[in-house]
Amino acid sequence: MTDIQTTTRSGSTERPRVVILGVPDRKRVRVELERLRPAIAEHADIVAEDLEFKHDFSANQQDLVIVLGGDGSILQSARQMGIHQTPVLGVNCGRLGFLAALLPDDFLSVWPEVCQGQFQVVDHLMLRTTLIRDEHPIAHQLALNEAAVLGGPPYQIIDILLYADGHLATRYRCDGLIVATPIGSTAHNLSAGGPILRRHLQAVVISPISPHTLTYRPLVDSADTVLELTVIEPNESTSIVVDGRVLGQLLPGDRVRIERAKECFQMLSVPGHNDYRALREKLGWGGSVPGQS
Repeated sequence: MTDIQTTTRSGSTERPRVVILGVPDRKRVRVELERLRPAIAEHADIVAEDLEFKHDFSANQQDLVIVLGGDGSILQSARQMGIHQTPVLGVNCGRLGFLAALLPDDFLSVWPEVCQGQFQVVDHLMLRTTLIRDEHPIAHQLALNEAAVLGGPPYQIIDILLYADGHLATRYRCDGLIVATPIGSTAHNLSAGGPILRRHLQAVVISPISPHTLTYRPLVDSADTVLELTVIEPNESTSIVVDGRVLGQLLPGDRVRIERAKECFQMLSVPGHNDYRALREKLGWGGSVPGQS
């Protein structure tokens, strides 16, 4: 597998079939949907409009998903598509817009070119997280951002064993542990002091939350490494959380397996936007935060 997998639909003459997703009960999303709908329908066939994130993607009747919202909406769309991942074009109707890079006016200017096939689809790493109890998988979920073991109330330090490809790597004493994708490296991982990974890298970053010793540092590993986590004495609320959603409570003896998913999250490449520009403009990498001088 190459670092970046791209597909170019240059010269396509067929009208794309589009599903529009958006955050429910957000006024700006509804306003922008009303404004953008005529332009979308002029060049594409709208299969469904879903402002409740309930559309069933299993029929594979769509060529493209337009997501109106912010980065949380992008995560929700990835979760909703599941194994039926479809290329996504994000339109920023939220605040940060790190993933949903296009503003509505920018979308209007590039949409005709998108429908003519003048774009690239970039595959991004996803992780499959499985909760194993008594040697049986009881829950699993795809992750676009991260899978995290969180201690929870009563907020005591927990001991987490980390195994890599079946071998014991280390024992963490911390408040929790994050395993993040490159896309997720700018989310919870970043706030926990972990490094930023370029989105095209086939790697994961393992970051302890509030470790109890100075020797624990974030670790970058290959995306092909199969990781397993075990909490020795979980608290009453210790859980495995995937992209902000609780997958399950962890009991003594449970194992959490985290590995590369077969599926990839597919995003349309937006001309003029790249990782470094996003870091400068969205995360204030140049020394100031957005909206301040």
